[in-house]
Amino acid sequence: MIVYGHRGAKGEAPENTLPGFIHAYRHGIRHFELDLVLSRDGKPVLVHDLSVDRTTGQKGSISQYTAAELAAMDARRNTSSWPRPTGIPTLDDLLDQFDDLEHLQLEVKKDSRQRLNILCNRLTEVIQHRNLYQTAAITSSDTWFLKQIRRRNRNIRIGLVTERKFPRPLSIANRLGCEYLCINWKLCSKELVEQAHRRGMHVSTWTVNRIHDMLQLEEMGVDSIISDYPTSTRMFFDNRARSLLSLPQNQEGVSADSEALSAT
Repeated sequence: MIVYGHRGAKGEAPENTLPGFIHAYRHGIRHFELDLVLSRDGKPVLVHDLSVDRTTGQKGSISQYTAAELAAMDARRNTSSWPRPTGIPTLDDLLDQFDDLEHLQLEVKKDSRQRLNILCNRLTEVIQHRNLYQTAAITSSDTWFLKQIRRRNRNIRIGLVTERKFPRPLSIANRLGCEYLCINWKLCSKELVEQAHRRGMHVSTWTVNRIHDMLQLEEMGVDSIISDYPTSTRMFFDNRARSLLSLPQNQEGVSADSEALSAT
């Protein structure tokens, strides 16, 4: 099962910051989920909220600040501890940092239609310019925005982010032509996953931080989980895979020894 780092590695480093992504990357994480909002000067920046209040200690909406002003802030407030100040980066900052990421879920938050329209254009340009058709999906709970992305370029993958049972999220995602269904893990069921797979959708669940829950979702057939602790989660699954690989060899060895003993 694929493990996505939530906002980089929200439980291990400041969320949606370059140090958080670099930390997870150094521990083998190549799949990330992140949030995007438009800065005053029209650049997609990595931040979850529409304001800077929660993570920087500053005041005001993201729309009031340029990307350079946001980068100069210290985004360590109310998030995981970190020894050095780190600002709010742009999407280009992140993409320039790595050249071998396997996949990104770029989640766009609800905002005014005017700002979302500009952000839609910017993201379309980024994906086209960097050829990220296979390595990025634009996700959102805003169906209007997803329709706008699809109108601009039908080759860009989109995903519906949802945390409600009604209206039926799978039906909405299907009507939009989504390749991804990004659903609150508590709403997930084996039946929903099977129906999504029949429609060719990748099912990604958020935010999953307990191994017990991860294993249950794995049994349901979920394709990926989004976790605040991607490095420790990845370590668990890697260790399990190694132990499973060694187990058949041991069993075969025991069986072969038993046959040899019975033959003597």
